[in-house]
Amino acid sequence: MALDYDDRTDFENADRGFIKTLTPMRISKADGTVVFDTSGYGFLDGPCPETVDPSLFRQAQLCVKNGLFEVVEGIYQIRGFDISNMTLVEGDTGVIVIDPLISAECAAAGLALYRQERGDRPVTGVIYTHSHADHFGGVDGVLPDGRGEVPVLAPAGFMAEAVSENVYAGVAMTRRGTYMYGLGMTSGPEGQCGTGLGIQTSHGTVGLIPPTVDITHTGQQETVDGVPIVFQMTPGTEAPAEMNFYFPRHRALCLAENATHNLHNLLTLRGAQVRDPRIWSRYIDEAMEMFAVDADVAFASHHWPTWGADNIMGFLSLQRDLYMYLHDQTLRMMNVGLNGPEIAEEFELSPALADAWSARGYYGSVSHNVKAVYQRYLGWFDGNPTSLWEHPRTAKAVRYVETIGGIDAVIEKGRAYADAGDLRFAAELLTHAVFAEPNNKAAKDALAQTYQQLGFGAENATWRCFYLTGHNELRDGVQRTELDLGGGMAAALSVEQLFDSIAIRVNGPRAAKDSFRIEWHFTDQDSVVRLTLSNGVLIQTPDPRSKADIDLTLTLTKAQLLGILAGKGLDGIDHSGDPGVLQRLFGLLDTPDPNFAVVTP
Repeated sequence: MALDYDDRTDFENADRGFIKTLTPMRISKADGTVVFDTSGYGFLDGPCPETVDPSLFRQAQLCVKNGLFEVVEGIYQIRGFDISNMTLVEGDTGVIVIDPLISAECAAAGLALYRQERGDRPVTGVIYTHSHADHFGGVDGVLPDGRGEVPVLAPAGFMAEAVSENVYAGVAMTRRGTYMYGLGMTSGPEGQCGTGLGIQTSHGTVGLIPPTVDITHTGQQETVDGVPIVFQMTPGTEAPAEMNFYFPRHRALCLAENATHNLHNLLTLRGAQVRDPRIWSRYIDEAMEMFAVDADVAFASHHWPTWGADNIMGFLSLQRDLYMYLHDQTLRMMNVGLNGPEIAEEFELSPALADAWSARGYYGSVSHNVKAVYQRYLGWFDGNPTSLWEHPRTAKAVRYVETIGGIDAVIEKGRAYADAGDLRFAAELLTHAVFAEPNNKAAKDALAQTYQQLGFGAENATWRCFYLTGHNELRDGVQRTELDLGGGMAAALSVEQLFDSIAIRVNGPRAAKDSFRIEWHFTDQDSVVRLTLSNGVLIQTPDPRSKADIDLTLTLTKAQLLGILAGKGLDGIDHSGDPGVLQRLFGLLDTPDPNFAVVTP
C-alpha cells in the first residue's frame, strides 16, 4: 500500500459546512499592524513545486482553508484564523466559546464573522481545552470588557501548567518557536509551507483570564447557558492539563488536541514536558467507549471534523493505535539495547498506520517522537560512558576541525557528503566548522545550503521550518520576532507564580555574595510572603511562622506588586526598613535574551 492521493475525503470534510470567510484573510491590530495574513499561500492553488514534499503540500492545502463553518446545528467553528480553531456553541441566551486562539485580534475577528451570520449573541461561557497558549491567548478578544459573570471552564491544574510552559520557560520556548513555526520566514515554495497543525501562528495580543470552574474528574457534568456538557479528564496527553468533552444534545464530541489529522508531538520541538503515549492512547480508547459510540460528529481544536459514527471510530482507532505503537515498539527496541537515535533509524510503523493520512508526521514525527519515548524512560544519557562528560559544542567543534585537518578540509568533506546525498552527515560536519569558526563565510554558506536541501525534502512541517530558519539565520543573521508567550499573562498569575518568575532570573553566582529578607503583606489576599535570598537562591515562604530579621516590609495589593515589577517604585505603598533592598534584588536579575543564537555559537 501507499499514500492515496486520489482520496479526497479530507478535502470534502474540510469544506463541509462552509458559510463565509474574510477576503483577504488579513487580521490587524488597531494601529494597523498585521498579526495574521494568509495572502502568501497562493502557490498552494497550483501544482506542488519541487521544493516542497508532496505530502506536506497536500496538508498545507487543507490547513489554509479558512472561515466560519457549521459543524452541526448549533455548533460552529472558526478555522484558518490562527494555527488553532475556535469553536462556538450556541446556548439559550448567547454563545459558548471554546479555545479563543492565540491572539485577541484573531479571536475578535472570528467572533465578529460569526455574529454577522448568527446575530449579535453575547459570550455566555468560555472553555479552555488545555494549557497551551493557542487555546487561551485570545480570550480578551471575545471578552474585551473582562469576564464579568461569564464562567470560564478549564481542566484542573490549568493555571500551573499554563505558567510553567508559557512563562517559566517562555523565553527559550519562544525563541525555539520561531524555528518551529517559521516565524521569521516568508511563506512560499522556498519558505514556510504551513505548520502541519495549522497554516501559521498569529502574533497579536496574548492574554489570560483565569478559570472560574475547574473540571476535576471524568464524568463531571456542567451546564453552561443551558447546554449540558460531559467531561473526560486526559492529563499527560497532548498537554499536562487537558480534557475532552461531549455535548449530548448535539451528539458532538470535542477531542481538544488529543486526536488531530496528523501524528502529534510527544516532545514538541519548541520544548515541553515529554508526553505519555501510553496514557494518551488509553484516553482515546476511553473516549471511544464513553462518547464516540453515541456521537454523530467529532471535532478538535485543530484541523477539520469527522462525521459519521463509523468514520469517527475508524479515525480514533488509528490515533489510538498510533500512539500505543510508538510507545510499545520503542520500549521493545530499547530493551534490547538500542538508544534513541538507533531506534529512530530502525523504526517502522505498521502498514495501515504508515499509509493513513491522519497518522502522517506533519507536526510530530516518528523520528523525534520515539526519541522522546526513550527520553521519558531513560533520560538524556544513552548508557555509554563517553556520553557522561562530553565537551560542549564549541569546544568539541574546535577539536573535530583540528583532527580532520583544518577548516577547509571540513568544509570540503561536508560538501562532498552533501553532493553524495548524505545531507545529515554533511550538516553534522559543517556544524562543527561553523562552531569552530563562526565568522567563516564559506562554512556558513555550505551549512546553509545543506539546511535548505534538508528543508525542501522534509514531510514534517516543523522540520522544514527548523531547517529553513537555520538557513536564513546563517545567511542573514537573527531576525527579531514579536511572539511573546508570557508578557500578556502577568495580570493572571498568582503571587506565588509572580515570585517564581523573578526567582528563575536570579544570577546565582552573583547572588551568592548577598543575602536579605523581604516580607510582603498582601491586604487583598490576607496573606504574607517572605522572600529570602540565601546561597544564590530566592526562597518564598508563605505565611511564615518562624522569626527572622526582616530587611524590608511592604504592605500592598497584588496590583501594586505588578506595578513594582513594572518599575513604578514604591509610591503609595506602605513600607518599613531599607527600600534599597529591592534595588539589590532587581540588580541580581538577568534579562533573558529572546533572540539568542541557535545555529551559531
